Amino acid sequence: MASAKILVVDDDPAIRTLIHRYLSQQNYQVESAGDGKTALELFNKFAPDLVVLDVNLPDTTGFQLCQEMQRNTNVFVLMLTSLADEESKIQGFEEGADDYITKPFGLVELGARVRAILKRQRLVSTPEAEILKLGDLAIDPLGREVQVKGELIALTALEFDLLYCLASKPGRAWKRSELIQEVWDCEYVGDERIVDVHIGQIRKKLEHENNNLPKIITVRGVGYKLDILSL
Repeated sequence: MASAKILVVDDDPAIRTLIHRYLSQQNYQVESAGDGKTALELFNKFAPDLVVLDVNLPDTTGFQLCQEMQRNTNVFVLMLTSLADEESKIQGFEEGADDYITKPFGLVELGARVRAILKRQRLVSTPEAEILKLGDLAIDPLGREVQVKGELIALTALEFDLLYCLASKPGRAWKRSELIQEVWDCEYVGDERIVDVHIGQIRKKLEHENNNLPKIITVRGVGYKLDILSL
């Protein structure tokens, strides 16, 4: 099986080189860039599975680059920044980031986050997986597509995995920790509130007043479930 391809984007040469060397030693195929222009050129040629992306770049922001890279791909994005405030983290998730790590960080932690993200590629890859139909909502796990009345809904890779997880067992109340273990992987060491941010994004994208759709319900003191009783 071919090793995963990772693109490292950071304008600090020391950090960029450190991450590049470490991930190469973990047997990943690695390319790196110090600015947005070079990163996009490499992204198109290299077609990475995951981008380790710094927020602050000399010619753009990691938020903008994340959006551009995910516009036509399902690439995973791990945001890397010295900004520790909650607002920046939420913005990163809203732009499609799959995880977020703040500087300074340990290489072992970085490696764990990378492994956790890449494992999600196998979440719904079983050949017998069938299209889930819940009212006007259709989820195709093999094509990784979500449709409402035949109209494609653009979800990030993580949003798709999270919705598929909820839809695979409609009516079940999932704890945040259970969703993290199922979708992010048990090695995830970040804040459990990351689940709330991504659930919020899915809800926004599935808001259709005139459609017969299941609703993601907040279960107080527990987490979330997909409600199909109203269909």
